[in-house]
Amino acid sequence: MARERMGRRTPRERPDTLIGVRRGRALEPVDRRVGGSFEIVAGDAADGSLVRAEVLRQTRWGPVPVRILEDLGPAEGLRAASRMALALHAIPTAIPPAAEAEAVRARGVRPGGGREDLRDLALVTIDGEDARDFDDAVFAEPTLTGHRLVVAIADVAHYVRAGSALDAMARERGNSVYFPDLVVPMLPEALSNHWCSLRPDEARFCLFVEMTIDAGGRKTGHRFGRGIMKSHARLTYEAAQRLAVAGADARVGALFAAWRALDQAREQRGALDLDLPEREALMAEDGGVLEVRHRERLDSHRVIEAFMVLANVAAAEELTARRAPCVFRIHAPPSPEKLDTLRGVLKSFAIALPAGNRLQPRDLDRALHRAASLPESPLIHETMLRSLSRAEYAVENIGHFGLALAAYAHFTSPIRRYADLLVHRALIAALGLGQDGEAAGAAWDEIASHITLTERRAALAERDAMDRLLAAYLSQSVGAVFAARISGVTRAGIFVTLATNGASGLIPVSTLPHDHYRLDEATQSLVGQRSRRRLRLADRLDVVLVQAVPLTGSLTFMLAAPASERLRAAASATDHNAPEPAPEGPGAARHGVGKPRFGKSRFGKSRAAKLRAGTLDDGKLGDGKLGDGKPPAGRPGGRRRRPS
Repeated sequence: MARERMGRRTPRERPDTLIGVRRGRALEPVDRRVGGSFEIVAGDAADGSLVRAEVLRQTRWGPVPVRILEDLGPAEGLRAASRMALALHAIPTAIPPAAEAEAVRARGVRPGGGREDLRDLALVTIDGEDARDFDDAVFAEPTLTGHRLVVAIADVAHYVRAGSALDAMARERGNSVYFPDLVVPMLPEALSNHWCSLRPDEARFCLFVEMTIDAGGRKTGHRFGRGIMKSHARLTYEAAQRLAVAGADARVGALFAAWRALDQAREQRGALDLDLPEREALMAEDGGVLEVRHRERLDSHRVIEAFMVLANVAAAEELTARRAPCVFRIHAPPSPEKLDTLRGVLKSFAIALPAGNRLQPRDLDRALHRAASLPESPLIHETMLRSLSRAEYAVENIGHFGLALAAYAHFTSPIRRYADLLVHRALIAALGLGQDGEAAGAAWDEIASHITLTERRAALAERDAMDRLLAAYLSQSVGAVFAARISGVTRAGIFVTLATNGASGLIPVSTLPHDHYRLDEATQSLVGQRSRRRLRLADRLDVVLVQAVPLTGSLTFMLAAPASERLRAAASATDHNAPEPAPEGPGAARHGVGKPRFGKSRFGKSRAAKLRAGTLDDGKLGDGKLGDGKPPAGRPGGRRRRPS
């Protein structure tokens, strides 16, 4: 499912406070976007500690003075990358005592109260292997005209009442945050992993939607209710896939049959299907990284995505039809400027978009289909992602461009998203399903803006932690050669993404051999002024890892032979008077490349310092989603890939 971009602070901004590691009297920032040197002049912390420090007014030349405000513990060891990301993005981790007390007082399920009994309905959960909380269960069966679907969601509103301490905690956090080795839940575990988790063979309160679709996957009706349900099986994505292939389970077979109809309807309405690889880190018990790899996307993932999208649509349509308040998930069309850039990139691959600025999602999806057979297809998907607007939450509905939907809301994950909890309360109030509903107040607009920011904050923190884990994993491979593609082009150099694990880093323009390169924004390429050689987005390259900085998560590469030799040959063919460059550095004989020249004459003193420290902005965009869904599979706390 398409994912949304994330904004980043420019590297020249200097924050009022810093997160860094104490190294004697020096403070080493963990944020790669912060340049310069910093001297500790006040405050105390153990050497090697992660600290929060205040930036003081500078009254003299030299390092910027800082005062330590808080010792955050050792900068190395278990969960160090995650703890750095949490501190850097100021994500709250402490659970207020009042909220913990309310969660502990929560009690189990008691029949009655006007709830429908769904315990005999063969609902199942399908999640990642490492999931610990299960907030949705699904059921499908064929009908004479199509399919009947039921999506049951944990009834979080029953336990988290508006105005309670639990509600205040959930609203402040906005969402759960997931790292490979750590989860910061939106709600205490007594709820998120127990009473609001749809464990197999245990009765749970739920809010459900029953939907009917025709043979072509178009929704013909829906009905919401509150019930008591029991999960009949806890399946992993891999297990569900095996059962579907073998035809060994009628329940799973019915789910896949309904999905095929829903997928047909998705294609007909022209929703974007950006299939971007996600990374997963396999962690050792001591906190080390065993492997970082791309996570496989199965049809079973798509089944759950399709069911969740349909349930989310039903929630938005129900509240809209009743003129009830709703926090919508909205996604604006791309700007004309972004479309112009995208057109230029697609043109280089002989892919055209219709003229004008009123493109439909189906136009972009057709371009993706044309690119499907190209080896550059993954980078074309990434480039299209960069052209899109960011999805957000709002009380005013403008539709969802990426999903090609007129009305869309988040309904399916109230354990981990506050937006879904608000939608649950709105449905309960509008449908008269209980006394714990809530109509919109004056603060809902402000809340929508707040949870949009917390979502983006979480996505940045998750990516920053993964970048640090990747840098730590690759730090033992400095000097090794990797297959890569160009994933970004700037005046500072080219960004490359490794084929094996998705790690990204910079090749500084100053290290490109024997030419002066300029940026051609229209074609997203660097062009050699003498050789006319182009380094374009999506080009394949062999690169050498020059530097890996786990503290900041930054990677620096340079071209490996024969790519470096081809560029030199192309330059010398058009500049016969140019001197033959001599091999430099200890790796020249082994890799056929020279040592990167980080001296003042080639790179500039301040930029060289930034590159060595890993603080030069990497220019990457974020990994958020256009829509919704659950987090990716295989992460602690039940984070799984879900639709947008």
